[in-house]
Amino acid sequence: MDLAGKVCLVTGGSRGIGKAICLQLAKEQAKVIVNYSSSENMAAEVVKEIEDLGQQAIKYSANVSDFAQVSKMVDDIIGEFGRIDVLVNNAGVTRDTLILRMKEEDWNKVIDVNLKGVFNCSKACAKYMIKQKKGKIINISSIVGIYGNIGQVNYAASKAGIIGLTKSLAKELGSRGITVNAVAPGFIETDMTASLLEKNSDIISMIALKRLGSPHDVANLVVFLASKKADYITGQIIAIDGGMTL
Repeated sequence: MDLAGKVCLVTGGSRGIGKAICLQLAKEQAKVIVNYSSSENMAAEVVKEIEDLGQQAIKYSANVSDFAQVSKMVDDIIGEFGRIDVLVNNAGVTRDTLILRMKEEDWNKVIDVNLKGVFNCSKACAKYMIKQKKGKIINISSIVGIYGNIGQVNYAASKAGIIGLTKSLAKELGSRGITVNAVAPGFIETDMTASLLEKNSDIISMIALKRLGSPHDVANLVVFLASKKADYITGQIIAIDGGMTL
């Protein structure tokens, strides 16, 4: 995939889809920065797994909803590695409930991490990518952002916002050699989806392939978009949902 030596920042990289992306990038010989907010031990484990593969990785704690923390993280990465080639905006949270029960803080938390976090990281990295005249920004959205879901108005709004951000940013940065795309996973086997599956046992029947996706499935797509093979793909929202939304 021509990713050897590329410097890749993955937000929310300590577990689930983020961890799978970090490991897959490392298998393609990329240098990986594993961003996390609170799961330091899990981030350290991801770094160790990458180092066991013979590749370079560091962990970095930063709350993506805080621009000052994000800006410092990106500046520190540039100081350490000299560049950032790939940004994967993966960090996300859920606070699911029906709107009449949803507290303002439930709305704010999800929007701040899921959507504002993408803005913060993209803005901080774009400054350096523009100077490099190349870069890849890959945003993790969701099919919920396209089709909606009961009890997830905050999450759906944040993921739909990522889609609009992706398309707009692709137009802004395309002339600078930077591609911006989004991946929209369906139901993937992670801690985040476990509670949804408990409440709705009919989900499998809605999927054409009759199984949940794995974090590895999403990671493979992200690695492709990060590679030179996807150099002429930008502004796209690619669903990876096993045919759920056919």
